[in-house]
Amino acid sequence: MRKRNNSEDSGTTGTLLDSDPDLKQRAGRGAAGPAAGGRQGPAEDRSMGKPFRRLGLLGKLKRMLLWLLLVYVSVPVLIKLCPSIQAKLVFLNFIRMPYFIDLKRPLDQGLNHTHNFYLEPERGQRIGVWHTVPAHMWREAQGKQGDWFHAKLSSTHSVILYLHGNAGTRGGDHRVQLYKVLSSSGYHVVTFDYRGWGDSDGSPSEGGMTSDALFMYDWLKQQLDHKTPLYIWGHSLGTGVATNLVRRLCDRGSGPDALILESPFTNIREEARSHPFSMVYRYLPGFDWFFLDAITANNIRFASDDNVNHISCPVLILHAEDDGTVPFHLGKKLYDVASRSKSLRGQRVHFVPFPSSLSYKHKFIYRSPELPHILSDFLGAAHQQTDDLA
Repeated sequence: MRKRNNSEDSGTTGTLLDSDPDLKQRAGRGAAGPAAGGRQGPAEDRSMGKPFRRLGLLGKLKRMLLWLLLVYVSVPVLIKLCPSIQAKLVFLNFIRMPYFIDLKRPLDQGLNHTHNFYLEPERGQRIGVWHTVPAHMWREAQGKQGDWFHAKLSSTHSVILYLHGNAGTRGGDHRVQLYKVLSSSGYHVVTFDYRGWGDSDGSPSEGGMTSDALFMYDWLKQQLDHKTPLYIWGHSLGTGVATNLVRRLCDRGSGPDALILESPFTNIREEARSHPFSMVYRYLPGFDWFFLDAITANNIRFASDDNVNHISCPVLILHAEDDGTVPFHLGKKLYDVASRSKSLRGQRVHFVPFPSSLSYKHKFIYRSPELPHILSDFLGAAHQQTDDLA
């Protein structure tokens, strides 16, 4: 009986052990410790996931760098294969700023003494022109038509033919501000959009721009009294057009009374090499072959450094030291070439730098309060020199 009881006790004890939940939990913890540790370690899972995420981030960065490299290599190849792209980048005539302005209404730009009209340098080729009379005539100019404006060109007030740079139109803000300064100084200002710019017909080219400028000069000479001074003012890319024009005029013996170059360069190749946009490619082997030769292939040269050796009229150069588009050193270099030019010997060649502290950059020289005095001093001396030679 005792044996049976002992065995029964043993069995009962075994049953109690099996059915004791506390003991089961303790046993379970001990037995499943390592496995439970695997399940109960989310921090360890996250720490193991970080290297994979880092690898994924590095992979994305590598793909991005590869795409950038592909674009970097593709651009010069594309320009070399399609040189017309480079021509568009030189002219930028497709950029029209400010947008949504009506060039037929210069009044909208604050020019209440300006007349808009159109001329045809070639048959079927129309270009848009603005004529701003001297500021003191603004009251008289109200409500007047083209005949009145054309008649005023024969007055004794000097005339400036303004040749603008690339991008935008004759209604660009910095250009309008310059017209106002010149008008306030007593000058007639005549400006126009080359073929392919603004509301003018046609497509841009260096030859076309120069032909349009020559046409405008000849048209103005027909309107003016022979004693009325006519000056040519070029800005940025317009300085290349201006020197092309004046070279032609001097070759035929009918140069202007003076040439004013604002923010000029020596030639288009040196300007393209110095332009901020070329910075990422400037030191690329074959830069000239890829980019500069593409410009030449479009017959674009704007060789002002060569032109000044064929010009024989007074030359005034204005350049801001902080010009980031056409570097100051190019304007200074052009002045050095002009000052040594045999054709300009005996002519007044003057260079006016504007310090960086003034922040005039590429297109804000019109803000200089000294500009009207600089012009009157230079142009007055130039006019006197012309009279003496006559």
